Amino acid sequence: MPRVVVFDEFGGPDVMHVVEEPVVEPAPGEVRVRIEAFAVNPLDQLMRSGASPAPVPLPHARLGVEGTGVVDALGPEVTGLEIGDPVILAAIPDASARGSYADYTTLPASRVIARPAGLDITEAAAIWVGYSTAYGALVEKAKMRPGDHVLITAASGGVGRAAMQIANQIGAVPIAVTRHTAKKDDLLDAGAAAVVATAEEDFAEAVRHYAGGAGADIVLDLVSGPGQGDLLKAARLEATLVVAGVLDPRPTPVPAKPLTIFRYRSFEHTLDPVAVKRMAAFLNAGVRLGALRPAIANVFALDDIADAHRYLEKGLHAGKKIVVRA
Repeated sequence: MPRVVVFDEFGGPDVMHVVEEPVVEPAPGEVRVRIEAFAVNPLDQLMRSGASPAPVPLPHARLGVEGTGVVDALGPEVTGLEIGDPVILAAIPDASARGSYADYTTLPASRVIARPAGLDITEAAAIWVGYSTAYGALVEKAKMRPGDHVLITAASGGVGRAAMQIANQIGAVPIAVTRHTAKKDDLLDAGAAAVVATAEEDFAEAVRHYAGGAGADIVLDLVSGPGQGDLLKAARLEATLVVAGVLDPRPTPVPAKPLTIFRYRSFEHTLDPVAVKRMAAFLNAGVRLGALRPAIANVFALDDIADAHRYLEKGLHAGKKIVVRA
């Protein structure tokens, strides 16, 4: 019988357990997807531990906002898809009920996109969340253009790596922000045009040097907190700031210079079918050209889901994606 990962209480990785459940028939407008692999995301950890900003109803809550598989069944009124089509799950806003940590899930047909040719199963499972977030923040919000100098915090993480690749695909210049130079070579290999270490050099001066003297045109802040002030000192006047993460919970200073400021959350665009079409077209082009490719840290089996979460919590993934094969 098909398997699904559930948890009945909040806590550490061991609260998750695998149960067997019959498959659910898709409702009108829905598809059932046989999951081949899914990625583990920090949001999953927050939901499991009880720290999610959105309520998670217990017991028998599910997890998973990202994955890939094949269409297994079509509900009434579904057009444009066929049984056997390989797809990526583009949005699972109700992950506690339909999460991808399972052999099967059902969701609206509008919430899946065709899987790009050229990606293997593990890459396809790990590409959508990071790349759709980075694309939405930089292209849809900041209107990034060729030649723009883009300052990217948390650059070694999944969204940061995606942002660097997307900037390169557009023809912009990604400048990675890190605390120490120990990660410099890895970030350059990941797509950074330059790497600036906040703890080891005059940050603003270094950024202006790499940005031709004027400063960054776009700041993608995935961290927030007091450090944002230093980022903005390295930005040109009337630059664009996109805040797309809050890894640092401390207060964030009010900007002291004129800026265009956006706050970005991924569901803002992944629930918009028109925006998803643009994202999917961009993703397909990038994969085809070899410009977009997620970095995979490790692959686990579904029965080892607790180990996958422990791997995430210990930071052993080094910002790369953790994938589970169903």
